[in-house]
Amino acid sequence: MNNFTFYSPTFFAFGKDSEDKAGELVKRFGGTKVLIHYGGGSVVRSGLLDRVKRSLENAGIGYTELGGVKPNPRSGLVYEGIDLVKREGVDFILAVGGGSTIDSSKAIAAGALYDGDFWDFYSGKQIEKALPVGTVLTIAAAGSEGSGDSVITKEEGMLKRGTGSDALRPKFSILNPALTQTLPPYQTAAGITDIMAHLYERYLTNTKDVEVTDRLIEALLLTLKHEAPRVIANPNDYEARANIMWAGMVGHNNSCGVGRSQDWLSHMIEHELSALYDCAHGAGLAVTMPAVFTYELEHDVMRFAQVAVRVWGCQMDFAHPEVTAKEGIEAFRKFLISIGMPKNFEELGAKEEDIPKLVDVLFEGSDGKLNGFIEINKEDAAKIYKMMV
Repeated sequence: MNNFTFYSPTFFAFGKDSEDKAGELVKRFGGTKVLIHYGGGSVVRSGLLDRVKRSLENAGIGYTELGGVKPNPRSGLVYEGIDLVKREGVDFILAVGGGSTIDSSKAIAAGALYDGDFWDFYSGKQIEKALPVGTVLTIAAAGSEGSGDSVITKEEGMLKRGTGSDALRPKFSILNPALTQTLPPYQTAAGITDIMAHLYERYLTNTKDVEVTDRLIEALLLTLKHEAPRVIANPNDYEARANIMWAGMVGHNNSCGVGRSQDWLSHMIEHELSALYDCAHGAGLAVTMPAVFTYELEHDVMRFAQVAVRVWGCQMDFAHPEVTAKEGIEAFRKFLISIGMPKNFEELGAKEEDIPKLVDVLFEGSDGKLNGFIEINKEDAAKIYKMMV
């Protein structure tokens, strides 16, 4: 296990009606003027936005609003939010929505205290300070409610890039599983896929002797394997929703990733798909991960065989461990298909002729190499994309 530091200070309010605590928690963490940042239809139609506003009003907290966040959140709205925050004297950002809304809120929080272009932070500059952020989560997926990470798409060139800093970890996150019960099955499944990707990206490590975090990751994968079919069959299953929601947070606050190298090639490769085609991130990952894992398999056959046995119930073929490893990848692929995820470029809406463009954007600003579980170049990336067709 490698040396590490770990700091995860987010306060969590979990359970039914916990959104009613929004005003109390904003006040607790020093907010006096809030930007409520959200997407659109669902939080308005469900009455959630009104409940949050009422909670702020009851706590004597002033607020202004900025809606319009889209999946794969855009830089244009971040610029608008930064201007609004500065103009209105906002000192706290409250994200009401899913990962896209939270990521956009974090970008606004960082940009509001920076004299330059916030995109600098998504191009390698370190974030040292940001306005405090709180969240009211409406979909279990990105894990942004407990992490210091944020991903934004720059409209000029449609570049999808991420950043990370402890300064971006939410001060509090409100997690009410009941708020996810109205999600369509496809969105629910895409969220579950994203959570499983966060776990696999940490599992695929070149660090030896990390049994504690291996077992934590395996337990969370087993939980999702168990709960996903239940919630797809019955969207109102509160207990399944609760387990999935907490798994999403634990899966991405990095408690499962400390002390070990991590992969993230699947995420990098997928980001170009969701940037170009505006597909759901989880759906893109469902197509990307089996291809990436198959390409990486020879690098460490036993790691793939281990997860195949421990999570997917495959029998270990000691004479031919690569057989077990491949069976595990196939079992994962079939599981994703079984919950409604796409299996190839066609079902995702991607086009084979766009592969050169995807590769060029993927490597823009790099030295021609991307590092994760393995190191890949442009030729490798093109082969991986081709495997998804």
